[in-house]
Amino acid sequence: MSEIMNNNHINYIEFKSTDIQATKKFYSTVFGWKFTDYGDHYVSFDESGISGGFERTMAPIVNGVLIVLFHSQLENIKTKVIQEGGQITKDIFSFPGGKRFQFIDHSGNELAVWSHE
Repeated sequence: MSEIMNNNHINYIEFKSTDIQATKKFYSTVFGWKFTDYGDHYVSFDESGISGGFERTMAPIVNGVLIVLFHSQLENIKTKVIQEGGQITKDIFSFPGGKRFQFIDHSGNELAVWSHE
């Protein structure tokens, strides 16, 4: 079965973690989530109702959740974000499965947009 991605829908949620192994143990034991490791600094999860991941950080966690939207035309949506006053915090970069960028909206919320590109 192929997965259909919808532009502008929340597609992924990304949390911060200071200890990936402890995070995996907690969420698998308490909630039954399943994990896929991507090196020492990142793990994705399933079986939670929405896909997501944990990124390792040593910085204090202030805003620990990153909402990730999907859009099939990454460059076009990035241009719209900038035109409407959004500030790019991480320019387009590649990761296993696609590319994405991150931005801050007018209120200071950081979000990301990804694509299969």
